Amino acid sequence: MKKRAHVIVEGDVQGVYFRATTAEVADKHNVSGWVKNKQDGTVEALLEGEEADVLKVLEWCRIGPPRARVDDVRVAWEEFQGEFDEFTSLTRFNTY
Repeated sequence: MKKRAHVIVEGDVQGVYFRATTAEVADKHNVSGWVKNKQDGTVEALLEGEEADVLKVLEWCRIGPPRARVDDVRVAWEEFQGEFDEFTSLTRFNTY
């Protein structure tokens, strides 16, 4: 079953390769969507794909790359849209 998750990651998650590594993990698990830094210091992501694959990316988001400190991961499940062909790391504070 295809799923869509809107994710906000809080903690020390900017400047530690969180976006780049999230994109690598998403690509590895065939998850599409995007990830970006927000001005409030959080990282925001939109993940779409098979439920098991999206859950694997979410599991990784709870840990992050070695230099990150993840304090909280908020997930809002939304209706699958199928609007993305790939996963993109958006530039700093970009709006999608």
